[in-house]
Amino acid sequence: MASSTDPAPLQQLEVAVHSAQALWHRLAASLDTIYKNPSTTPTNQHDSKPIIPLDLARDAATLVRAHTTKLGLLAVTAPFTPSAVLDVLAQLQSGPVLGLASAAEACDPALYTAFFRKELAWRCRRVLLVLADLLGTIATDGAKPPAADNEDGEGRSSLPATGKVWAACDEVLALIAGGVGGHFAKRVDEWRDSMGDVTEELKEWGEQEPEDDDDDDDDDVASDVAHESNLDTENTTSSNQAMLDELMSSGRPIPIDDPHGIRPRLDSTLRRLRLVVLLYQAINKRRFKKLPPFPLPDTVTYKTLPERLDEVARVLGGLPSSFDDLADAFYNMDPVVIDQDIDECFFAAFAAGELLSASWDGSQDEFSEWVERFKTGIKKS
Repeated sequence: MASSTDPAPLQQLEVAVHSAQALWHRLAASLDTIYKNPSTTPTNQHDSKPIIPLDLARDAATLVRAHTTKLGLLAVTAPFTPSAVLDVLAQLQSGPVLGLASAAEACDPALYTAFFRKELAWRCRRVLLVLADLLGTIATDGAKPPAADNEDGEGRSSLPATGKVWAACDEVLALIAGGVGGHFAKRVDEWRDSMGDVTEELKEWGEQEPEDDDDDDDDDVASDVAHESNLDTENTTSSNQAMLDELMSSGRPIPIDDPHGIRPRLDSTLRRLRLVVLLYQAINKRRFKKLPPFPLPDTVTYKTLPERLDEVARVLGGLPSSFDDLADAFYNMDPVVIDQDIDECFFAAFAAGELLSASWDGSQDEFSEWVERFKTGIKKS
């Protein structure tokens, strides 16, 4: 009987590992294509037996997690048995790995939204990549790898790599458990928090006390510059760091005389920004947490809902970045840029209200009335 470290089984294992890694990287590349272009039509939508992508992704991730546990244990347990590892590899290849790729491919954006499909593709891709990394820890020479090669637990050990696969699978399972509505609600919460951060930063900047500014200050600055030029290298380094810290701060305070009218612009912006933060909070409660289950019923009522959701995600997801740009304009105290950014930001916020005014079935409700009041508040200067 051949021993567990005979050349033939080990050679078979090495070939199988390299083959699996190559396949998984190809599948990951296909998922990366979906991630970058989630609106593309699935190639298998005309199959005689339709795939339910969320169920498939859940089952595949669960199986990958289970097989990974066995694989990780086999890789560190003596005696090392190539045939046992080959068996687990075959089980992974025969179903769950292909299932992850198929789930993202079959997730039709016309049914589940491109926004959700993009996230599903990213998370499934992550599973395949860390799974391929785990195979790299398997000792195809028959030697048992150490528990860890360094203090960080990294290296050839399969244990940290196994943990990464578990975490990636759990991310897929969490996405499926929350569903399309849960994913939208989570991201809206994140965007709301970002908008809240911008509001607080602008508020704190506006509360900064301006320093006295007179002609003597100019002379003092000139004297300081002349003095700095004579400092040694250490002091120059400290001065440079101080200058860098100042550049990284939120900016100069608003002057007392406020010649460019920054203060009234800031007050108006903060008032309306608080309304936008409220909008994010309200739509989660009144809209996204009341989304129907997906896939949606095949009715005229919900036919355009996925497309509407993708547009909502585009607008709501873009607002935090736009308001970051507006904050920078305030810090630079450029009234022309400020006015331009204000118009762009609050026009987008107004559009978000328009998109969410009607309920998901197209009817008007209590939230529709609130949105009208929100739009009125946004239009006020």
